Amino acid sequence: AGMNGTAIENFVCVIFNVSFMNCTWHVGRTATEDTQYFLYWQPSKKEDVTECQNYIKDNCGRHTGCRFENVTIENKNAYFLVNGSRSGQNIHVSDHIIVEKLTPPLNVTVNCKEDSHRCSIWWQPPRTSHVKKSSCFKYEIVIENK
Repeated sequence: AGMNGTAIENFVCVIFNVSFMNCTWHVGRTATEDTQYFLYWQPSKKEDVTECQNYIKDNCGRHTGCRFENVTIENKNAYFLVNGSRSGQNIHVSDHIIVEKLTPPLNVTVNCKEDSHRCSIWWQPPRTSHVKKSSCFKYEIVIENK
């Protein structure tokens, strides 16, 4: 339910540095200056729903994003709801995307042997907010001869 064109667009959450998350969105096409949006999220079905405490605002004072700290997503399902009102009427709700910007692999070690012209490289998987299996990662190595 809600007025057409009032739903947020391009809702994206980006997790970075393991425990920080920024969620942003664009204001609906027909949203007026009195439209206000509110973001609620639930890291899992077992946890309570919480409203954003640190909104990002546009020039009209409308909420267009949220900054979260100490984010943990224990499983693959997190739940988001952006709702709000315009002149007392509900707005449409839309889909979302979550992206995690990974840190580089940790403890990279290189051991080269001149006589065989071979090198061995080891590393540990990057820290993430929710991926626990190292088999989930694929790596690309670029070797430059200097």
